Amino acid sequence: MPAYDFICLDCQNRFDVFMTYAEYGARPVACPACGSKSTRRRIPRVRVAKSDDSRMESLAGDFSDPSALEGLENDPQALGRVMRKMGNELGEEMPPEYNEVVDRLEKGQSPEEIEKELPDLGGGEMGDDG
Repeated sequence: MPAYDFICLDCQNRFDVFMTYAEYGARPVACPACGSKSTRRRIPRVRVAKSDDSRMESLAGDFSDPSALEGLENDPQALGRVMRKMGNELGEEMPPEYNEVVDRLEKGQSPEEIEKELPDLGGGEMGDDG
């Protein structure tokens, strides 16, 4: 039985639903988090196989001009776009925490605000001296 990706338009929860091909489109889908029937199917990303070299070349081309990175510390949305592009170019599934941070940056939330709201994010990992 295939799994279909959905998003709740009320609470923004992302979830999977298993249903037969016959059920798809005929069976109503409710959000498991809030119960809303205001949901939409998410079409997953298509993966294109790239070599490590071609991914790095693509990133290098985007950032070969140092001015491309100027002002990122003052523009959370631009920083979010850069992080999204870098994550996509890595060719690996990024952890949900990474996507949460990038989503917040793209909405204009500052890194400092994100750090205050998600204090345990990355705790005990690289760069943690405590």
